[in-house]
Amino acid sequence: MTATTVDGVLARSDRARAPRLFDTLTTKILAIVFLVAIVAIPLNIGDSYVLTVLATAAVAAIAAAGLNLLTGYAGQISLGHAFFVGAGAFAGQVLGGQLGLPLLLWLPLAGLFAGALGAMVAPFALRLRGPYLAIVSLGLVYIGIYAARNLPALTGGLNGTVVTAPVAIGPVDFAALRVGPFLLTREQGMFILCWGVLALILLATANIVRSRSGRAMQAIRDHDLAAEVLGVRRLPAMMNAFIVSSVFAGIAGGLLGVLLQYIRPENFGLDLSIQYVAIVVIGGLATVWGPVLGSLFIGLVPVLAIWLADYLPFIAKPGQHGGISVSGFGLVVYGVLIVLFLLFRRGGLISFFRLPRRRRDATAGPAAPDPRTPENPHP
Repeated sequence: MTATTVDGVLARSDRARAPRLFDTLTTKILAIVFLVAIVAIPLNIGDSYVLTVLATAAVAAIAAAGLNLLTGYAGQISLGHAFFVGAGAFAGQVLGGQLGLPLLLWLPLAGLFAGALGAMVAPFALRLRGPYLAIVSLGLVYIGIYAARNLPALTGGLNGTVVTAPVAIGPVDFAALRVGPFLLTREQGMFILCWGVLALILLATANIVRSRSGRAMQAIRDHDLAAEVLGVRRLPAMMNAFIVSSVFAGIAGGLLGVLLQYIRPENFGLDLSIQYVAIVVIGGLATVWGPVLGSLFIGLVPVLAIWLADYLPFIAKPGQHGGISVSGFGLVVYGVLIVLFLLFRRGGLISFFRLPRRRRDATAGPAAPDPRTPENPHP
């Protein structure tokens, strides 16, 4: 069976299921509203804390979009995503802060650096499956923390480093952005930058999952033996997912560094990996918009924990001792939510916004027949 025939078979089997950003009029309108909101929200919100929480949610959604490719679309469990996020964060500071590269160079290069690390790890890690892969990927987190602590020239060592990478594209400086007569604060500019990059990542994700490589990932996830019989090679397809996932994580790490302006090796530990897993599961596995909803939902957990600290004595406020810290309470909430969503709402938050299948099919109308057949792939 030729590669063209395999492509045709995969295309017909997955076309009806493959997600698109703009498949209906409703999603087109929502996409326009999303783009307008990227500029409108910071212009109408002056609270620095709220804007920082929302910008951090956008960065988390970028990283979760990468993990969703690996876990949701390729079916591979990974607990080492924080390793690649940390690699991108420290690489961004070295390239942008120490070498002085502009944003349009250091941010993609930070993603490519994390992708290169993913390419080095993938051939060994992807030979394992299920919990074995999760354990191996978990080891990456501790390797990354150890390496960052012992490379003070690049990472600042135990004390971490101040991030001074520029966030300007030519004359447009997101740290002091001017929109018409308005001079925005740094938090407002970073909100626009982070959510703008997220919009590009969502567009890239929607195209990746509809490509031949994306359909191969989903075919192996659903029926690995049948996919291999059709000629889909498992290891290259999984490597593509692993590498692209690492690139997205590196981009998220670079943005997280300039957003926080100070990073330490401990910022990229196991709790961050669990947070990304929670975002993907709660938002909706194998969906384009799931990571966005999940990141917004999870981003409210620390805010909720700080609010509950006034009423629940076992939660310690920041700077206090004698109870569960806000971050520790967040981990408990993440675990509970993952269990609840897996038991009662496996579709995640995105499933609440979907029409029932019959209504969706009636609205979209009959699908156009595919003229290609295995015997005649070129009509």
